[in-house]
Amino acid sequence: MTLANYINDLLYRYDCVIVPNFGGFVTNKIGAKVNNFTHTMQPPKKQITFNTYLKHNDGLLANYVASSEKITFQQAVSKIQEEVTKWEEALKEGSVEVSAVGTLSLNDENQITFEPNKQSNFLTESFGLAEVTSPAVGRMQEVVANEPTVVTTEEEDRKTIVIPMFAKRAVAAAVVLGVGYLGWNMINNNLEQKEIAAQNKAADKKIQSATFVIDNPLPTINLNVSKEETKNFHIIAGAFQLEENATNKVNQLKEAGFDAHVVGKNGLGLIQVAFASFSSREEARTELVQIKNLISKDAWLLEK
Repeated sequence: MTLANYINDLLYRYDCVIVPNFGGFVTNKIGAKVNNFTHTMQPPKKQITFNTYLKHNDGLLANYVASSEKITFQQAVSKIQEEVTKWEEALKEGSVEVSAVGTLSLNDENQITFEPNKQSNFLTESFGLAEVTSPAVGRMQEVVANEPTVVTTEEEDRKTIVIPMFAKRAVAAAVVLGVGYLGWNMINNNLEQKEIAAQNKAADKKIQSATFVIDNPLPTINLNVSKEETKNFHIIAGAFQLEENATNKVNQLKEAGFDAHVVGKNGLGLIQVAFASFSSREEARTELVQIKNLISKDAWLLEK
């Protein structure tokens, strides 16, 4: 059994994978990043961290190992503990590489540190997306090629440009006509605006003076809309091959006060029965601890 490979598989589907009595690998989704110095753009990914305080067995890893190797839940827990013991011995001499997840090692204070594998991306939405490199875009200077050079002499500067009389009169006439046309347009626009303002003012007076009377108003309707919560976290009480046995287990748990029900079949074709289901992981874990301490040590948490 390669425990690292199982952890690697589960991180694609879950936000947290706990290795009992060792620690938990926690993922956090981050958006795409642009590096202005290397001119690269990285796709969205799951950032992985390691938390040494998450040591409680939530059943996720053990259930996956049991389903993959077709062994019992308790046998899977024992195999995980054996692998954890090997990791702890290897950390005393060096580091432990957890498949494509990252590398574990001990610091000077004998505490476990984790270095994630930057080449791995466990976000399924970014599958197939790689780092993109774009060349830097610089500013370009506009260059006018073959621009003629103008050379003036003192003699040319002293020359006087003579404008014919008919050209002067044409220019003056154009100016007079342009000013006249502009003035006429301004007058027409002012008149139109005054007329529109007067019409709007009259319409406002009519609207303000109008009254609306409803003899039989419609009754008020109150709608109570309840939002149905999605419960994806299930505390599993057992798995059964026969539907009759699963039904008996559900009835037994309901008599004990649990909101028990069937959550479906697992990878081995067994019918799974849950003590209860919850919409948040934190609420489900709190209830799981109480059930394991008071009712069944074999209970475990399933996210579905």
